[in-house]
Amino acid sequence: MNDPRAELYAYDLTDAIWRKASASGAEHDCVEVAALPDGARAVRDSKNPISEPLRFTAPGWAAFRHGIIAGNL
Repeated sequence: MNDPRAELYAYDLTDAIWRKASASGAEHDCVEVAALPDGARAVRDSKNPISEPLRFTAPGWAAFRHGIIAGNL
């Protein structure tokens, strides 16, 4: 059985297209998001782009977004 998280972390982000998240603040505390295959996402801190980004499967990303929007995270 394949581990989807292991596959996400094996994905090379060298050519990823990062965009500023719409909820990022005006004080340059930006979160950037990159689309990955199959609806997955990678998330990083724009002030520290060389650090390892968090990676979410599509269902994990949906749950994360729901938690943020609902104020649970």
